[in-house]
Amino acid sequence: MVAGIQSGAQRRLLLDAVPWGNFPHGDDARAAVHLLQTGDKSARCATDVLGGLCANDSRAAAALAVPFLIPIAADAHHPHRAAALAVLSGAARARHYGVASRDELLLHRNDPRHHAPDDYDDYGVEVTGYPAGWSVAAARAAITAEAPVLLPLLNDSVPTVRIDAAYALATAADPDHVVRTALATRFATERDAMVRAALLLAVAETARAHVQPPAVSWFRERWQDRTEVPEARLAAAIGWLCLTDEPTPEDLHQTIDTFATDERAHAMDALPWMNAAAGTGEPGLLRCIRCMLHPEEPEPYDDPWASSL
Repeated sequence: MVAGIQSGAQRRLLLDAVPWGNFPHGDDARAAVHLLQTGDKSARCATDVLGGLCANDSRAAAALAVPFLIPIAADAHHPHRAAALAVLSGAARARHYGVASRDELLLHRNDPRHHAPDDYDDYGVEVTGYPAGWSVAAARAAITAEAPVLLPLLNDSVPTVRIDAAYALATAADPDHVVRTALATRFATERDAMVRAALLLAVAETARAHVQPPAVSWFRERWQDRTEVPEARLAAAIGWLCLTDEPTPEDLHQTIDTFATDERAHAMDALPWMNAAAGTGEPGLLRCIRCMLHPEEPEPYDDPWASSL
């Protein structure tokens, strides 16, 4: 299946030609894709199924759905394009729900274009026993193959589409920096504060595997820029922390202390990176700040009985 995705054969692949039954929850994934393709009104249930497979660490069938979701997401007239786009890259990231540490956030361990699925063993296994790395490799291969189809969505008129397009494209293998260049180009003209933040997180994710000093310097300039919107400065600070192990400078602390309010942190959970990093009762931004700047602090304990005692 991965070989077909990488060769572009998925463009001609019919839904029923995929051996869904060979994969855990495959029949559920096939039914979800079918609902999305037909424009059925119950599409929300379909995306919940696919998102749930990823959240429950059972990504194999969701990964095989990705090649079918991308054309839906790219179709400006499809009623469920936004829903398909929002869910399609979930399988391309493993162990990212609740991950907020400096050394793990935004991290891709390997490049699916240059590594065999066996090289993804450090992802462990899914709850079904299926190798988790194989699912990640398949999903990333599909997104990489169809990156030219997704890139125009960075210029979509709908801000949430631009955010989700950046989130998906950030998982593509990008040896020639085509995706990173497109993200940075869009950032130069983007006016929406939350989309600017998303583009910065996406650039940091694409740069994470092979960090270069110019990228670290570029992110430092972004969070130091007093003309930049607070959401983008905070995203740039998170990106910088992930791209280097340098000690945290005082002005970065000041930037975070000034702009990372509870209200803004909750608003920034609209960004899928921050939403995934969130913990029980703790917005993703604040959890990232705590884990990255104060890793010695214990996880907050949410006692459901506390209010009744």
